[in-house]
Amino acid sequence: MTEINSSTDAAKALEPVAGKFALMVFATGIIGIGLLAVPILAGSAAFAVGEACRWPVGLERQPKEAMAFYTTLASAAMLGMAIIFMSIDPIRALYWSAVTNGICAVPVMVVMDANDGAL
Repeated sequence: MTEINSSTDAAKALEPVAGKFALMVFATGIIGIGLLAVPILAGSAAFAVGEACRWPVGLERQPKEAMAFYTTLASAAMLGMAIIFMSIDPIRALYWSAVTNGICAVPVMVVMDANDGAL
């Protein structure tokens, strides 16, 4: 299988390797990635927003010291979990998030390079 358009296609692509356990292997992988990705993405979003807004940030801070940071962290995590219940095709979402990341990465790297050592 060379064309994957849905999660079912992705699970079926594992059949030559995992046999009748392909669906279970795929589901386990998706759950594991979700448990890993949601906290990491929520945390990186909270750090990015917090630093851009010059809020106190950091998981070592108490919530009352960094209320906006922790609110952003919780909101991003809830948004990540809410996407599960939306009718968004996960394969298409991954594709467009990669496109968006590619478009945003270049200006961010240029700005970071221009500010190198300025802080």
